[in-house]
Amino acid sequence: MFSLLQLIRMVAVLAAAIVIGNRFLEEVRRIKTAGKPWYKVYLTVPGAVMILAVLLPLVVWWFKTR
Repeated sequence: MFSLLQLIRMVAVLAAAIVIGNRFLEEVRRIKTAGKPWYKVYLTVPGAVMILAVLLPLVVWWFKTR
């Protein structure tokens, strides 16, 4: 059974993901309307956080299997 602390942790992670996702989408919209190249969005802070969110688990998994 879940404890209250586990539930709070899950809600905090979900809230952080929502905030970062919204910031990333705002940057995507801003860069699209400015007519800049598609990759410019990944050079912003929310873009870097999104890249880390995808790559970090893969890097950790890779080092654990070695």
